[in-house]
Amino acid sequence: MGIVLSAFTIGLILAALTMGMLISFRMLRFTDITVDGSFTLGAAVAAVMIVNGWSPWLATLIATATGLVAGSITGLLYTRFKIQMILSGILMMTALYSINLRIMGRSNIPLLDTSSVSGSTEHIISSLSGELNRINILGWPVSITDFSVFLTALIICVLAAIALRWFLLTHLGTALRASGNNPQMVRAQGINHNLMIVLGLSLSNGLVALSGALLAQYQGFADVQMGIGMMVWGLASIIIGEALTGTRSIGLTIAGAVLGTIFFRLLIAIALRWGLNPNDLKLVTAVFVFLALVAPIWVKSLRKSIWGGLRNA
Repeated sequence: MGIVLSAFTIGLILAALTMGMLISFRMLRFTDITVDGSFTLGAAVAAVMIVNGWSPWLATLIATATGLVAGSITGLLYTRFKIQMILSGILMMTALYSINLRIMGRSNIPLLDTSSVSGSTEHIISSLSGELNRINILGWPVSITDFSVFLTALIICVLAAIALRWFLLTHLGTALRASGNNPQMVRAQGINHNLMIVLGLSLSNGLVALSGALLAQYQGFADVQMGIGMMVWGLASIIIGEALTGTRSIGLTIAGAVLGTIFFRLLIAIALRWGLNPNDLKLVTAVFVFLALVAPIWVKSLRKSIWGGLRNA
């Protein structure tokens, strides 16, 4: 039960990352590599502030705000300075590596003896359970600390998903989505297309930084390398989510992103349980994304060949 609960918790935390990438990759059609840097940025800012005695909630909010700034700078590099899409993300990601080192002062910051955003939830659950160390969930004994982290991550994920859905259904959110689907139509309607790009990338990286801040508090440390490969992770989760729920509505798309992240984390947890070397985790993730991207092409080609054979028979 502990492994399953941990997988669900990490999945819910990384769901914010996937929702952020949903904005940039699927709605804006923007290949934003800033993600790898802004994820670490959120973790670094939150870790430094918590170690220095700041409230974990305030530290998480400020970490999210730094992600908003990082995403907006990437958008400005693309819109204002006319730098290519991928190069804009690469420039910002490269700059963030040094910025994160400057913020942290070293490559790793431990958070083992500090408070986290789940502290208040743990206090409430502990009081309701009579100061017990464990509670029963579906017949399984679970640590109150682990369950508190899971419940906090669930609440934050649900609130973020609801807020994102509400925003995307507003006039501003609709204009943002239209900027990715049909930029010419957006300009014809008098909407500032460049502003929508900057806004979308800002929101995207804000959610990514939020995910990084929460993950650092959950795993008990922030590391300058922890963002490497997170873009691929988010892309894999989006692909799984679309396969699970489809893209018929905004609500289903967001729910699919969350479910895809959780499901993908469960797959990774099972693979690790069966003996997968943790050093191969990024490679396995990349291979999975490759197969998910090319599988529809293979299936379509196979259907055409079978249909052609039947017609010629």
